Amino acid sequence: METLPFLTGSDLAAAVSGAEAVRALEAALQSGEVDPEQDSPRLFSPAPGGEFLLMPTEGGTWSGVKALTVAPDNPGRGKPKIQGIYALIRSDDLAPVVLMDGVELTLIRTPATTVLAVEHLLGLGPVAPSPLPVVVFGTGPQADRHLAYLREVLGPLDVTVVGRRAAPAEALAQRWSERGIPTRVGDAEAVRDAALVVCVTSSSEPLFDADLVPDDAVIAAVGAHGPDIGELPPELVLRSDLVVEGRASAMRESGNLLRARPAAEWAGDRAPANLADLVTGRMARTPGRPAVYTGVGMAWEDLVVATAAAQRHGVLEAGVR
Repeated sequence: METLPFLTGSDLAAAVSGAEAVRALEAALQSGEVDPEQDSPRLFSPAPGGEFLLMPTEGGTWSGVKALTVAPDNPGRGKPKIQGIYALIRSDDLAPVVLMDGVELTLIRTPATTVLAVEHLLGLGPVAPSPLPVVVFGTGPQADRHLAYLREVLGPLDVTVVGRRAAPAEALAQRWSERGIPTRVGDAEAVRDAALVVCVTSSSEPLFDADLVPDDAVIAAVGAHGPDIGELPPELVLRSDLVVEGRASAMRESGNLLRARPAAEWAGDRAPANLADLVTGRMARTPGRPAVYTGVGMAWEDLVVATAAAQRHGVLEAGVR
């Protein structure tokens, strides 16, 4: 096999901006090129000291698979918890054509998907104030990248950071204050004044009380996935308009939904909208109710963003998905 091009994390970050990733995901859903309900399930397998995650998906011209390792003890050893690669594959003959950094790809596609959902949900509700009052639960790389993409796509923000530990929360708030975004450290009570709440933690328990959430607020919870864990209080989920990436994936992995009611009860009129419903206008918000977007991460998102990045980097022919 000939040597394959490899796109590093820096290559990916330089090739596709947050706004470009958001628009690529939106175009794939609006065109019907992607049906979230047809995406392949995530595959888990034990690994020494952790687990393997495999995320394959197929497309008309390009397909792909992300292979990650999760080693929970690595941070204590000064090493990354999550590592991995992405292989972009030509669908016609299943030949790998490009390899790329899987961690950076995830750091692009996750906030891009969140911002796409948030942008459309805010657009369906009352006119959002400017700067947008945002509360972010979490202090890691995903929190930082979500703020970057929100600022890039939505405009001015006014941010409160809520973290389990003071030092990382203060560091994130200082970093964004130095970038010209009013940012402070707060606690869960800040939710009372938020137009947007973003949850990017690994918490197994709700991060705030449901009664704190204002009517018409938008909540995005994308940090925890697994049927038994969730960042949101069940009471909030049950009183909100709901959007998921895909209904099938949510029923497998979204503890935010499954702790509110069993999978069998999320059918018929109770079924949440998916992202395709949202971006094509098939979903409408209910006045006076919060809107919740909860995601677990799906392979079609990786494929869309990986293809866009490879095209913009010049590895693939532009405009061909």
